Amino acid sequence: MSMTITEKILAAHADKKAVSPGELINAELDLILANDITAPIAIKEFMKIGAKSVFDKNKVALIPDHFVPQKDIKAAEQCKLLREFSTEQELSLYFEVGRMGVEHALLPEQGLVLPGDVIIGADSHTCTYGALGAFSTGVGSTDVASAMATGYLWFKVPESMKFIYHGKLNKWVGGKDLILHTIGDIGVDGSLYCAMEFEGEVIRALPVHGRLTMCNMAIEAGGKSGIIVPDDATKEYVTKRAKREFRFYTSDKDAKYVAVREYDCSKIEPTVACPHLPSNTKPAKELTSISIDQVVVGSCTNGRLEDLREAASVIKGRKVNPNVRMIVIPATQEIYKNAMKEGLLEIFIDAEAVVSTPTCGPCLGGYMGILAKGERAIATTNRNFVGRMGHTESEVYLSNPAVAAASAVLGRIGLPEELGL
Repeated sequence: MSMTITEKILAAHADKKAVSPGELINAELDLILANDITAPIAIKEFMKIGAKSVFDKNKVALIPDHFVPQKDIKAAEQCKLLREFSTEQELSLYFEVGRMGVEHALLPEQGLVLPGDVIIGADSHTCTYGALGAFSTGVGSTDVASAMATGYLWFKVPESMKFIYHGKLNKWVGGKDLILHTIGDIGVDGSLYCAMEFEGEVIRALPVHGRLTMCNMAIEAGGKSGIIVPDDATKEYVTKRAKREFRFYTSDKDAKYVAVREYDCSKIEPTVACPHLPSNTKPAKELTSISIDQVVVGSCTNGRLEDLREAASVIKGRKVNPNVRMIVIPATQEIYKNAMKEGLLEIFIDAEAVVSTPTCGPCLGGYMGILAKGERAIATTNRNFVGRMGHTESEVYLSNPAVAAASAVLGRIGLPEELGL
């Protein structure tokens, strides 16, 4: 029986020879994730069901990253619960401030999510890890509670949609633009409960950080997961990081897909998602009349070292517009350290941007960059819903790091080309 990569991974973890879309299965889990917002609920439910210990103390990752360093008493209480539970359960994958990072950047960096895995997280952007050839998806906190006790979770096998990217990328176009263009094409529910499988020569040439960005935002098209068949680039990335064995799966040539969409990437320009949906996309060049108050470079979508390099290459030797504030957030401590070694942080500070410790912070309207009524931000984050970054009458535009940096200099949405780049 022919299967997609998603079906093969789920079949293996359900101890079955084959599975089909729509089939209900009980799958063994390789990793369970929760953060300082979602883990407290899961921990309380875990205790409610009378569970005494987690199924495997090396397969439950608790990462305080949304409101840390703790912004107020409520955040401190949430994080305290994570720390106490982790100590009591002797969890090896608890990441305190100083060791933590934005969860979906930290786990790949640390070699804790690997090809062939089945991973769940009480965070919708858990689909990020499909970039490494894993099946990963967001679930509710009560699902995490049950999974922490048993090591299993039930799934309905998703249908798969294939997205093929042809041609050659234009300058300043990367994974963020590809996924924004795709979401703009199919809509925020265009891949509802489907595994979004990305392929084509453009994907094969795309660096891992760009793949992580694309899979991260599969949920913004309604996807159950995003996934890319692993290749040499995947192998190079994971081999030097992996803490355990892993397995590459691939899709059969005659595997069935509910739909196939193809894109000529030579026609894709730097793309921006306008308020208040990730699907409300336009080429950045059509938005140059829109002034901004804030720029954010960071998040689990675009806070990796390569993203900081891209933004720094645009803003180097320039100043943030006096009417704009720019916030740069390296996604992990390792990224922060490497950005410091490379002089990237100095470039941002010389440009009069502020550099933050790793945190989700403003992405979810947590802190470190809340918008007031009437303010506009352009950000490398993944969502721009009403009130996402602050006041319900504020606006968020989503872009790649280069467009964000250029906009910081220009004081309006703009392109690196306008700066002579």
